[in-house]
Amino acid sequence: MVRIALERVRDLFGLAEREALVGHPELSDRYVHLARQVGARYNVRLLPEQRELYCRGCSAYWIEGRTVRTRLRSGRRVRTCLRCGRERRTRIRAPRTLASRATEGAPPGTMREQGAEVALFDTAEESESPEEESEQE
Repeated sequence: MVRIALERVRDLFGLAEREALVGHPELSDRYVHLARQVGARYNVRLLPEQRELYCRGCSAYWIEGRTVRTRLRSGRRVRTCLRCGRERRTRIRAPRTLASRATEGAPPGTMREQGAEVALFDTAEESESPEEESEQE
């Protein structure tokens, strides 16, 4: 039953998106409301991508500029529903770099923590210069 409910929720969000693009906001809101009911009835969590698409207060499907206003304030994204006025605040995270991933979780005092370069991928094939390739031919 859970798998069927997940499929139903996914299909309802797809229908809501299609109807919002066509110009039927009341139908898209109804589909979001039904998807939330199915999820609640069968104890199915919505995917994070789906949770970003609607207002938790009035179940309005969010269309940028028409039903939601997005502002960036001090490291947060604030989305305000233009129907009910409810705000949703989410933290904006800086994208992680390869260097920061290499030093995460390194024991204190190790070369990784001190900022030494770490090869994250096997670069033996990539390290050959064009001159070396012409000599091999």
